[in-house]
Amino acid sequence: MGTTIGKIFDLSVKRFPNKEAVYDVRKNIRFTYKEWSEQVNRLANALLQEGVKKGDRVSTFLFNTEELATTFFACAKIGAAFNPINFRLTSEEVSFILADASPKVVLFEKALEQVVSAIENRFPAISFWYIDEEAPTYAKSYHEKISSSSSEEVKAEVNENDLYAVMYTSGTTGRPKGVMHCHRNMVDQSLMVIGTSKLEATDVGLVTAPMFHCAELHCATLPRVHVGARNVILHQFHPKKVLQLIEQEKITKFFAAPTMWNMLLQEDLSQYDISSLKLGLYGAAPMAPSLVRACHDRLRISLVQAYGMTEMGPAITFLSEYDQLRKAGSAGQACLNHDIRIVRTREDGPSEPDDVVPAGETGEIIVQGSCMMTGYFNREEATERAMYKGWYHSGDIGYLDEEGYLWVNDRVDDMIISGGENIYPREVEDVLHSHQGVLDVAVVGEPDDRWGETVTAFVVKKDQNISEQELDEFCKNSNQLANFKRPRKYVFCEALPRNASGKIQKFILRKQLEDILSQGR
Repeated sequence: MGTTIGKIFDLSVKRFPNKEAVYDVRKNIRFTYKEWSEQVNRLANALLQEGVKKGDRVSTFLFNTEELATTFFACAKIGAAFNPINFRLTSEEVSFILADASPKVVLFEKALEQVVSAIENRFPAISFWYIDEEAPTYAKSYHEKISSSSSEEVKAEVNENDLYAVMYTSGTTGRPKGVMHCHRNMVDQSLMVIGTSKLEATDVGLVTAPMFHCAELHCATLPRVHVGARNVILHQFHPKKVLQLIEQEKITKFFAAPTMWNMLLQEDLSQYDISSLKLGLYGAAPMAPSLVRACHDRLRISLVQAYGMTEMGPAITFLSEYDQLRKAGSAGQACLNHDIRIVRTREDGPSEPDDVVPAGETGEIIVQGSCMMTGYFNREEATERAMYKGWYHSGDIGYLDEEGYLWVNDRVDDMIISGGENIYPREVEDVLHSHQGVLDVAVVGEPDDRWGETVTAFVVKKDQNISEQELDEFCKNSNQLANFKRPRKYVFCEALPRNASGKIQKFILRKQLEDILSQGR
C-alpha cells in the first residue's frame, strides 16, 4: 500500500509516545505524541460520524492552531481531502473556494467569524464547526464534537495514491485553482526536506508562517512530525513574539518568508537569547543577497532556500547552506527525483519541453518530479495546459548556469519590455534592496508611448529621509544595473501588498499605478 501521511503520524506516535509533540501558544496547550494521537483519532471519528467519506473535502479557515494540524492528520487517516483556506481572504473569495471545493465540513475560529457569517447561509449542505467558545447559532462546537467521539484507532483503507489534499493557489493572476496532491507526493516532499535541512527528533520547530500554505505545511510541519520533533505553533507571525519563543522554547529551526526574516532583523536582537537557533529555511519569494548576508551576520544561522510552487508540493530546488553566499540570489539545484529544464516561451501555446535553451539563456522554467500534482480540481483544460507533455509549466522565467544552479528572474507576466529590451524586475529590486534606507521594494512596468514600458519602483522606507533623487543616484552609480533598467519613477508606500505565502501581488501595484496616472491626467 505504501506510506501515507496518516501512517507517518502513527509511526512517530509509536516511536515517541511520551515526548512533547505540539505546543499551541495561543491556548497554552501542550500534547505529547500519544495525547495528540488521541485528539487526531477523536476528530477522525467525529468526521466519520458527520458523514465524511473517503475523497470528501474538509476545509479549515483558521490561523495557525493545533486544531488545524489535528485536522490535517485526521483527514489523512480517513482518506478525506484536506482543504486549508487562506485566512486573509474576504468573504466573497472564501465563498468561491467553498463553492468550488464543496466541502462537507468547515472548521473556523472567532477571529474569522465575521467572514464566515456573511456567507454561511449560501451553503446549507456544509456543516460549520467552531473551534472557540460559544459557537454561533449556525455552527457546531468542534470541542463538543471531539469530546463525545471515540479515541480508538479508525478503520479506513487509505492508499498512497489516494487524494490527500486540495490546496488553492495564491491567485496572483486570477481566480485560484485547487491543486490536487496524493499522499505519495507529500511523503516524498517530506523526505527531501528532512535530508536537506538535516532534521532530527531533537529539533524544536516554530510554526510561524501560515499553515494553510504548503511551504509551512509540507516543508516544515510535516517533516518535523515525520522525524518526531517538537512543534511550537504561533497563531500568527509577530517578530517580537517569535524572538521570545526562540529563547523560551529553545527553537532550533523554522521556516519564514524573506519579508518575515527582514522584520526580525529590524528588532533589537541583543534583547534575546537566540543561540539555540541553528537553521532558517526560507522560500515563497526570492531573498535579496544583502538580506542573506544580514541573516548570516546578525542571526548567526545557516540558511536553506526552497523554491517552488503549490503545484509541485512546493519545493523543486534547494539552495544549501554552504551555497548561500557563493550563489547568493540563486534558487539552488533541483531536488532529488526532480528534473528542471529551461525552454523557449511561446505566445501561441505551452512551451515545448524539448525546446531547451543553452546554459545562461533565459526561458520558461518547467519541471518533472515525484511531487507533481495530479491536476487541478474541476479544471481539466487548465490541467492539460499546465502539465503539457508530462512537464509542469511554471510560468516563471529563469536560467540554469553552467553548474546547474537555477536563477529565477520573474514571472512571465511580470517581465518589463522597454525599448525592445527585456527587464526582469528582480534585478532592479536586488539593487534597491542593497540601499540601507530601503526596507522593501517591488518593481513594475509603467506604460510609455515611446518605450513601450518604463520601470516604476514601489518603495517602503527604512530611513524616512531618503528621496527619489537619492535612490536614482544610487542606481546610476551601481555597476550592477544598466541605465535602461533604472526606475524612472518611485512611489513611496507604507507596505507592499503580499499574499499569505509572502509573494508580492504585483497586479495590485499595477492597479495602484493606473490610479496614480489617471489622477495625474
